[in-house]
This record gives sequence, structure tokens and C-alpha cells, in this order.
Amino acid sequence: MSSSKKLITCLSIILVVVLSCTQSVHSQLQVGFYMNSCTFAEFIVKDEVRKAFIQDKGVAAGLVRLHFHDCFVRTGGEGYYVPAGRRDGRTSLASEASTNLPAPTLNVDQLTQSFANKGFTQEEMVTLSGAHTIGRSHCTSFSNRLNNFNGTRSQDPSLDPMYAARLKEQCPQGSTDPNLVVPMNPSSPAVTDVGYYIDILANRGLFTSDQTLMRNPITANQVNQNARNPMLWRLKFAAAMLKMGQLGVLTGNAGEIRTNCRVINS
Repeated sequence: MSSSKKLITCLSIILVVVLSCTQSVHSQLQVGFYMNSCTFAEFIVKDEVRKAFIQDKGVAAGLVRLHFHDCFVRTGGEGYYVPAGRRDGRTSLASEASTNLPAPTLNVDQLTQSFANKGFTQEEMVTLSGAHTIGRSHCTSFSNRLNNFNGTRSQDPSLDPMYAARLKEQCPQGSTDPNLVVPMNPSSPAVTDVGYYIDILANRGLFTSDQTLMRNPITANQVNQNARNPMLWRLKFAAAMLKMGQLGVLTGNAGEIRTNCRVINS
């Protein structure tokens, strides 16, 4: 079974739990949201995610990406308590993802502004960028750094030559295969760690939006700090993820609980 199908299966099981435990009261997000209506709901969700992760490590990156897309557009790592009660929106447009989410080609100033538009500081932007420690990327998201970079250079000079050579082998120029992917953090693609920041320091940031963090003295210092202090980064990452979970919250009777997580209810 593919990673995407396993993720959908995992989400479907979670959805059944949520549907059976939904509260009708107007409540804000809170840890233990389902305590009265379904005492073990959050334990069941955690267990299903754990089992899915054991079968396919890619599920972790999928869930992080889902959280980012859901919150930023509208509506082994550090564990933290997640406030529950967030409902689904009644609008789901692919076009909104392309216009609201920061692109992998953005520079540090553009990234800072994109996150500021959602109420995040520059430091929180650097912290959340560390989510690229897990998961994979399509070659099309960074191929511009490997070939025909600009009018005078075929390759991005900020990219480590040996890493670039490896990427070119994995993503041949002229390939029409849309399914070619590479790990975003090759040394530990299934572990939430500070390898992402260590790679950036070695000019092995996969995206322009990754390596650009070294072009600003303030964000470069934060990259160095995160690389040297794994526990500090994990604490900051958990706090930033919880803050993201508070974006555009729909509670009470607003929004809906989807019967199929991929489409709005009919």
C-alpha cells in the first residue's frame, strides 16, 4: 500500500473516532476536548497514528504536512499535548494552497513576510522550517537549482557540489516522471531531529527556501543555535506547532466534521 493510501486509512480511522465523540457545545480547542463524550478518543488517535507510523515512516511527514496545509491556508521526535476540537471548513480549494503556502523558491525576506501574514515571528518561521527534517520532495520543487539556474550559472552556487551531483543522479535532467522524489533530509529522513539545520550549515539545504536562511545574519544565527541545541529546537517546534493549530479555528457549530476527510460533506 502506498504512503498516501496508508495516510488516508489512518485518517479514516481517526475520523470514525472523532465523529463518534463530537461535541455540540461551543468550545475552544483544549487538551482533553473529548474527555466527557469519549474518554479515550485521544489515546485511540495516538495509538492509530503510532501503528501507522510503524508500518510506514512516511505517515509522519504526511501528517505534519496535512497540519500545515490545513492551518496555514484556512481553517522518534518530541511529544507534546495537542488541543483538540478543531472542525473542518466547508471550503476546500487546491488553488488556495498554491496562493497561501510559502513556495520552495522564496527567499528569506519573502518567507518572513509569508509567516508574518499569519502572525508568526521570523524565529518561529525558522523553527517551523525544521519540519523539513522528515519527508520527501518531488524533483520539480528544486530542479531549478540543478540546471539552468540563471543566465550565467547552470547550478546554484550555494548548493554543495557533491550533494548537487547526487541530486542530479536521482533527478535526471529532462525526466518526465512526475513521481520522482528524494528525501528532504537524507541522513535521517524518518527522524525528527536537527539534521535539517546541520545540512543547511553544510550547504545541503534542498530548497531555495531552506538554504536562504543562511543569507540573513539573524536567521543564520538561529540555524546555528538550533543545530547545536536539539532539545531547545524541539521545545520551540512544539510551541510553534501548537500556535499553528490555533489559526482560523472553527469550533461549536461552525464548519463540519467530514464523513470523508478528502471532500466536504454533500
